[in-house]
Amino acid sequence: MIEQNTTSSLNDESTTTSSKKLLSTPIALIQLIVFSAIGLVMFFVPFTIGEKSTILFDHGATYLVTQQHTLSVTLLFLLMLYGVSKPFIDGSWRKNITHMIMTAFKIMGLILAVMYVADVAPAFMMEKDMLPFLFEKLALPVGMIVPIGALILAFLVGFGLLEMVGVLMQPVMKPIWKTPGSSAIDAVASFVGSYSIGLLITNRVYLQKQYSAREAIIIATGFSTVSAAFMVIVAKTLGLMEFWNVFFWSTLVITFIVTAITARIPPISLFDDSVERPALDHKGGTRLAAAFDLGLSTSRRATDLKQILWSNFRDGLTMAAAIVHLSSRLA
Repeated sequence: MIEQNTTSSLNDESTTTSSKKLLSTPIALIQLIVFSAIGLVMFFVPFTIGEKSTILFDHGATYLVTQQHTLSVTLLFLLMLYGVSKPFIDGSWRKNITHMIMTAFKIMGLILAVMYVADVAPAFMMEKDMLPFLFEKLALPVGMIVPIGALILAFLVGFGLLEMVGVLMQPVMKPIWKTPGSSAIDAVASFVGSYSIGLLITNRVYLQKQYSAREAIIIATGFSTVSAAFMVIVAKTLGLMEFWNVFFWSTLVITFIVTAITARIPPISLFDDSVERPALDHKGGTRLAAAFDLGLSTSRRATDLKQILWSNFRDGLTMAAAIVHLSSRLA
């Protein structure tokens, strides 16, 4: 059984066709294979460059931080200025007390970063495990890695691979994690992609009454925990990049195991699980065929490569702007 929202994505291509021109099937197939392969290689295959073994986009970020330090610091400050100015530009700083506090912290983070670079911070803040560590080892790598990682993730999540994985995972979602099969796409997007985008997707689907309150909470608290791009920061800080694949996949497995447990115990198990969501059989064929069809249809709709890349990069900039202020103000 495949839930209605996934079935609709698979079988309602005519609606999409009427509003947007689709790629031809051969071109879409090539795009699905090539771009997915690029994403997999860039994110999961380590390469040795300069006696250092790590994934390719981490090599790029490390080059910026070490070989182009002035440029990376300049880019970081532009990122922090964007993070500080955005709440005032869109007026979000006055939404509620939480936004006000977070905006204040962003301003504090920028001030601390300026004090560090200008070498005018108090002596206790300039100890090697204070501002120098937070700025050079955390904020600066984050500012470079997260946007680059978000750009690379576009190849994993924008051209059908994610949808294919989601359909193939559907049979195990409900019995193990107590969420509908269609949430597999959301779960993988939250973990492999951006957790902030995953939360937005979860909230949107919940408001459309496709998730119950309990299901939405399971996904938000279990799968939308941290992005893979930020996991690179943790791995670099702990010196685990040479064991990246072991670190990533073991973290993924542990996260899914913990989620399966917490979904069955209070307080999550006490939330309302009622939702009207009719389940429909897909029209014949195997699940593998259904997964391929959905992946291909997604690739056919991915007609604007520049927009897909920019959308992911923009989300990465927004996330990085929030994280680097947090890194700076931890002092």
